[in-house]
Amino acid sequence: FNQSIRSISMWKSTSVFIVLNGLSLVHGFSRVSSPHRVFHRANVAKSTPTSAAEAPTFPPVSASDLMSDCDADYKPLADALMRQDFKEADQLTRDLLIEIAGPASQLRKYVYFTEVAGIPKTDLRTIEKLWLTYSNNRFGYSVQRRIYTAQKEIFEKFCTKIGWNVEDGDSDRKRRWFGDSEFIYDLSAPQGHLPLTSALRGTQLLKKIFEHPLWEEEEWQIKKKK
Repeated sequence: FNQSIRSISMWKSTSVFIVLNGLSLVHGFSRVSSPHRVFHRANVAKSTPTSAAEAPTFPPVSASDLMSDCDADYKPLADALMRQDFKEADQLTRDLLIEIAGPASQLRKYVYFTEVAGIPKTDLRTIEKLWLTYSNNRFGYSVQRRIYTAQKEIFEKFCTKIGWNVEDGDSDRKRRWFGDSEFIYDLSAPQGHLPLTSALRGTQLLKKIFEHPLWEEEEWQIKKKK
């Protein structure tokens, strides 16, 4: 992608994905109920959640698992993850980022990378713990951050490691996200494959999530190999 507009993908609704002059945007649609906003979700390809016979059994979610400093509702995300519907959970995570990034992001319906540092630690921790718990520690931002660090913060190597790149003839390309998604929404995916963000396109949003103050806490420290 160029530093000007690199990609604009528009669906049947008004949903748009834009990367402009290095600015990272979460795509502009959401469907999480909120007193602050009402968004409309575009038609997207449905995922196939794990069947009841295949789904692992998890203990009930407690209030302490769903804590928020900004009154966000994490129960739908927890429910999607519990039934292993990772595509639904991935969408809900993007919706929640718009909500917890603050009033400005809610009004414009996407998140500027400069707003990431203001996301409450409590809320990012809740999202992360839910992903880790219900993916057997395979998916989550902390998993992606560890892999990104192990790849010397070289973004293309990181994308290849977590399966965001796919071979196409003699070269690699990014998996298609819009329309019929090429991403993998089950536990067969490489570690760190989910959740997806617009930083998938090589922009700043995911990198800013990796720099969030939450990760400075001891429980999230990346242990260096001796």
